[in-house]
Amino acid sequence: MATCEVCGKKPVFGNKISHSHRVTRKMWRPNIQKVRVRLNGHSVKMNICTSCLKAGKIKKA
Repeated sequence: MATCEVCGKKPVFGNKISHSHRVTRKMWRPNIQKVRVRLNGHSVKMNICTSCLKAGKIKKA
């Protein structure tokens, strides 16, 4: 399971409940992209969620 290396977002587990109240297990995954990032003068590939990319928390290489 991939996690965001900036904010630590990871998949969340829970129950999907239908209209008739049948309960099944479900997993919500964050939108994680492998992005080339500028880090200490070097370009490195990191797993970043799209909300961190949109917020500008890192600089793309």
